[in-house]
Amino acid sequence: MVLKRKISFLWQLFLPIALALCVVFGLIIWYQYKREADYRMETLNEELARIDNRIIAAYERNANLRPFLAFIQQFFEGSKVEGVRVSVYQKKGYTERLLYSLGLPIPYNLDEINFEKKVTDDDAVDYGFGSDEDDKMYFYSSAGSSDGKIVVRTAMPYNERIHDELEIDSTVWIAMAVCFLFTLLVTYFSLRRLTRSVTLLKDFAYRATSGGYFTGLDKFPSNELGDISREIVTLYRQRGNAIETIKKERKVAIHAIEEKARVTRQMTQNINHEIKTPVGIIRGYLESILNDPNMDDDTRNRFLERMLQNVERLSALLNDVSTMTRLENGSDKISVEMVDMHDLVYQIDNDIPVNNLAGNMSFSFDVPIGCCVTGNYGLIYGMVCGLIRNAAMHSGGSNISLRLISESDRYYVFSFYDDGTGVGEEHLPHLFERFYRVDTGRSRKMGGTGLGLPIVKSTVTSMGGTISVHNRSTGGLEFIFTLPKYIDDDEFIDNDETPQSV
Repeated sequence: MVLKRKISFLWQLFLPIALALCVVFGLIIWYQYKREADYRMETLNEELARIDNRIIAAYERNANLRPFLAFIQQFFEGSKVEGVRVSVYQKKGYTERLLYSLGLPIPYNLDEINFEKKVTDDDAVDYGFGSDEDDKMYFYSSAGSSDGKIVVRTAMPYNERIHDELEIDSTVWIAMAVCFLFTLLVTYFSLRRLTRSVTLLKDFAYRATSGGYFTGLDKFPSNELGDISREIVTLYRQRGNAIETIKKERKVAIHAIEEKARVTRQMTQNINHEIKTPVGIIRGYLESILNDPNMDDDTRNRFLERMLQNVERLSALLNDVSTMTRLENGSDKISVEMVDMHDLVYQIDNDIPVNNLAGNMSFSFDVPIGCCVTGNYGLIYGMVCGLIRNAAMHSGGSNISLRLISESDRYYVFSFYDDGTGVGEEHLPHLFERFYRVDTGRSRKMGGTGLGLPIVKSTVTSMGGTISVHNRSTGGLEFIFTLPKYIDDDEFIDNDETPQSV
């Protein structure tokens, strides 16, 4: 199978234009050459015609032609018409008689002259090239008197001087050839620039279909076709970027769905595991009491107290699960309002001695009056209590503190810390994971559900803030969290600031 090689778009345009230019230049050159040759020949003929006309004028004045011809010979000696031959014939009826001759007589009968080019008028040649009996080339001219009795024949030897007079200078041909080549070059490079966009678009199309990347966007020429080509490439890239963005968003969405399903499964498994433990303990104590009717009162009461502890633990777990579900699945339905953080923390400080929330640790706070955030009072109250409860159960310290450390146009930044032992650095990234325990045995003994800190993070996130945790250099854990400021409609600040994790 023979594959036909396609001619490029550049040559498809250039070849017809070059052919047309060749034809046009050829016609112009041919016309100019013919016009110039005719002009030079007419000029030479005019020189000879002046001689003919002067002889006829002398004849009509009845002047003696012999001395006049001698004068002509002397007058033109050294000029370009030197060596001119002149023959004067007298016509009587059908006969001709040679009256005078300067140089070799010129035949009256034109048939005796071997003309290569002549223009005739009846029996007289106006001008032309030819040779007679001496076989030399002459330029002939002829004229007749007004009464038709005198005919003057003139012949100029075709020497090197006459040749130079009649021939067109070679520099003219060189100049015309240079102009022609220059025109072709200008045409070629102009078409090359014009078709560069097509060549680049072809390369772009090939790379687009083969999965390559086109890097010649800045190579398109600065013209209308180049602008259109750049727009095509830009639109294609934007389309490709949009498709890639959609693919990434789809992957993110699928990953989010899968992650949510995984978290849900994990949470369900953890809940089942957490529920089985207190239910199993309660069942064991109930079976022990039922199988031993004669059990003494102290043992029965001890079993009942432990059953009550596990029921409370089970109830706390169910409450925490309910809170997590509410925060994660119904955060958009949580009502928000202005919450005065100073009043809220002040109320918690007063409630701690009553509910023994902080255990043996002392609580202090430094939140200025008028520090108002946008949120849900009950959820923020529970979040702070959750941090206090977590510190009391696991920190092993003696002091807990909450204070405002900074603020921006839209957010307050709070610090909650204790002076306990802290945790290992490897545990910090997992503290907000559901059911994660640094010390599983100790946490279960203290009654933790493993959902306290996840609830704290979900609460802060649902309020539009962020939270992070790190070990303090002086000991203990420090939680840095942000909450949005409460801003009246009249004091609204158009700022697209987002909370930054510390």
